[in-house]
Amino acid sequence: MKKVIGLFLVFLSLTTGAMAQKVDVSIFPKPEKGYKQMVIEVPHSKQDANKKIEFTVGKMMEVDGCNNYGLMGTLEKKDLQGWGYDYYVFTSKGDVFSTQMGCPDAPKRHLFVSAQPETARYNGRMPIVIYVPEEYEVRFKIFVADQDEYEAQEVRTKK
Repeated sequence: MKKVIGLFLVFLSLTTGAMAQKVDVSIFPKPEKGYKQMVIEVPHSKQDANKKIEFTVGKMMEVDGCNNYGLMGTLEKKDLQGWGYDYYVFTSKGDVFSTQMGCPDAPKRHLFVSAQPETARYNGRMPIVIYVPEEYEVRFKIFVADQDEYEAQEVRTKK
């Protein structure tokens, strides 16, 4: 039992130490009326330079069974004056675009309809802060590059 408690305390101190390295999000502006602040806490690793974060803003919607959908909106990257950090603000009127295939017999489905994704640098010591309208959410993926590096080929044209 003492080993279990000891391991738990070691785990707690390690996670607390890793969390202490994060930037305090209270330095970012408070959300404007009708918006909320979303934070992606990026886990730190020794491979940060080989990773990218892709995030997108959207919401769950009931749509038809065959068309592809997307949310229209704008994602603006802003500078946190005096701190050297960036944050994002997503604005949208809620308009949705879709393909126009006819599928009257296809059952409706519940789908996460999202705007164009944004790719950001992976930094395990810095959260990604995004302000979105209250009815939206943020989802993200972590992409990892392999260690191989490739060289592009030159195309030579005759003069």
